[in-house]
Amino acid sequence: MPTPDRTLRAVNLPADWSPQSWRNRTAMQLPQYPDAQALEEALAELRTLPPLVTSWEILSLKQQLADAQEGKRFLLQGGDCAETFDGCRSDVISNRLKVLLQMSLVLVHGLRKPVVRVGRFAGQYAKPRSADSETIGEVTLPSYRGDMVNAPDFTPESRTPDPRRMIKAHARSAMTMNFVRALIDGGFADLHHPEYWNLSWVGHSPLADEYRRMVTAIGDAVRFMETLSGSEVHNLNRVDFYTSHEALLLPYEESLTRQVPRHWGWFNLSTHFPWIGMRTAQVDGAHAEYFRGIRNPIALKVGPSVTPDQLLRTFDLLNPEDEPGRLTFIHRMGATGIAEKLPPLLDAVRRDGRRVLWVCDPMHGNTESTSNGYKTRRFRNIRSELEQAFELHAAAGTRLGGAHLELTGEDVTECLGGARELTESDLERAYKSTVDPRLNYEQALEIAMLIVRKQAQIAAPA
Repeated sequence: MPTPDRTLRAVNLPADWSPQSWRNRTAMQLPQYPDAQALEEALAELRTLPPLVTSWEILSLKQQLADAQEGKRFLLQGGDCAETFDGCRSDVISNRLKVLLQMSLVLVHGLRKPVVRVGRFAGQYAKPRSADSETIGEVTLPSYRGDMVNAPDFTPESRTPDPRRMIKAHARSAMTMNFVRALIDGGFADLHHPEYWNLSWVGHSPLADEYRRMVTAIGDAVRFMETLSGSEVHNLNRVDFYTSHEALLLPYEESLTRQVPRHWGWFNLSTHFPWIGMRTAQVDGAHAEYFRGIRNPIALKVGPSVTPDQLLRTFDLLNPEDEPGRLTFIHRMGATGIAEKLPPLLDAVRRDGRRVLWVCDPMHGNTESTSNGYKTRRFRNIRSELEQAFELHAAAGTRLGGAHLELTGEDVTECLGGARELTESDLERAYKSTVDPRLNYEQALEIAMLIVRKQAQIAAPA
């Protein structure tokens, strides 16, 4: 692995920034803890706990994202909408990892370029909400903001924000990272044995045969290369894997923001790749203030209400020196709005010559409720937004360099359509999400194959 500081130039640190300076700004989406002393005690404990990631992993990811900005890699970012403490289980974690590995294998094979693998896990325990409270009947309680803050049960005890949950979230994030690292270091991601990645419940998938043919072709190619060279091909037995989450709960993020030996600046050591959500992206807000001072690569969710001027102002704040690999824009417009809303943003950034990685989130702009009361997304809309994104970037002279997806390796029925044409009645069978609907294995694999086909179509000469 190259030494990151040799490939990523130093930039000037903001002199008026500290990990606490966000406290002087208006903070959105933060819970109201009833016990201030308990909050301070929990944060004091967090500040003494070991970090979850390392500075050299963070800088390695930043270099890979810089490559993706130049079209040399493709970013696959995926995982749960919101992790739960109960979901910190070996089967859930390994199945999620299997899906991401299988998707990345499809992308590597089809795009003919390395894939940057980033999981939405090991920290995705807090979620923004559209309202601070929820009313059922005559009872009003605080909204459920993820297991890091409170619990989903509609009782005063469950919904009261508890700062000790941040300690539990740190512990479960550490357990998740430890298990993922152990799997990868132990050969779980070995291309010589992709059969390790098979999920037992998907043998009936309409995509299974196509995927197995792809795996067979890759296996034959690996064996052919090894026969010619007379030795095993290196770097096929493990992969780099990184974590990401929305850095929503700023007191938690601050407590894990630290300086390290041999590297200048401050690092958020709770995750490799934090992002700012659409509800907290105010340029003069607390979240933007926090993000501008950390050395991590960072991302910004960009919704349909963002104007070109707002986007460029945010760029100036978060990446004033146009550092390679520093900034990713994740656009989430919805299938019906992307054709109108995205092109002005692409044109503004391209004209200004800014260095940014463009990523499509085709999930969050396509959420709806069904007649039987389920929050869902239609696969055809997810597919449409992603296809349009490729076409709009090509027309604007920019590059779509990644996809941001909510998915799971569990046998869930949360998004309508896909390979088996799930209907509203199917949602009742296995709807497990506590917040947003996720793609299941079949739907996620179908998206990976769609990306390959669409990229080939865009790249083909007219």
